[in-house]
Amino acid sequence: MNIKHHLDEATLFSYVAGALGQGTALVVACHVSQCEYCRDRARQLEAIGGALLENNSLSPVSDNALLQVLERLDVRPQATAAAPAHAADSEVPGPLASYIGDSLDEVAWKRLVAGVWVYDLPAQGKGLTRLLRVAPGKAALPHSHRGSELTQLLRGSFIDEVGRFCPGDVADLDDRITHQPLVDSEHDCICLIATEFPLRYTTLLGKLAQPLFGF
Repeated sequence: MNIKHHLDEATLFSYVAGALGQGTALVVACHVSQCEYCRDRARQLEAIGGALLENNSLSPVSDNALLQVLERLDVRPQATAAAPAHAADSEVPGPLASYIGDSLDEVAWKRLVAGVWVYDLPAQGKGLTRLLRVAPGKAALPHSHRGSELTQLLRGSFIDEVGRFCPGDVADLDDRITHQPLVDSEHDCICLIATEFPLRYTTLLGKLAQPLFGF
């Protein structure tokens, strides 16, 4: 898996600190389970955080603090061993498999409009967490964000103003980004998405359709 798009440093730090909401943490956990680079960065941030606490004479972070955080989300850091099948080889990352099982094809998809299906995942707190499946050639309506939007690619690919995203890539976006993802793969594109707030559509059509889309 050739991953080119990674998590923002601030997102990783919040994840290690246990400061993310359930849905956002799930997306981060899925990416970390597949991306060795972000796993290493998370370990480094945990070590830095522990050193800072020690320097300030506060309670030190235990050596396995990051491990405990990852285990709560069914992620296992892999220092030298190969990543488990769910993490490295399956389309369904281990943290997501506990919600939907081992197959994206067996998800109980709900059709929104022609060529667009969703499956909403349970999540505590604010925001929305869902699987989004979009047919080839379909484009989202242009939008920006109120807060963060995290998108983990599971199947297919899309292009937008940020770049091209393929399986394993994560789009870590905030309110500074306006984009219009377009599916450019020959088969359906499937993503795991977590948003803090409803999207901010930039066209009249998007604003009218937002109640239908649900985000």
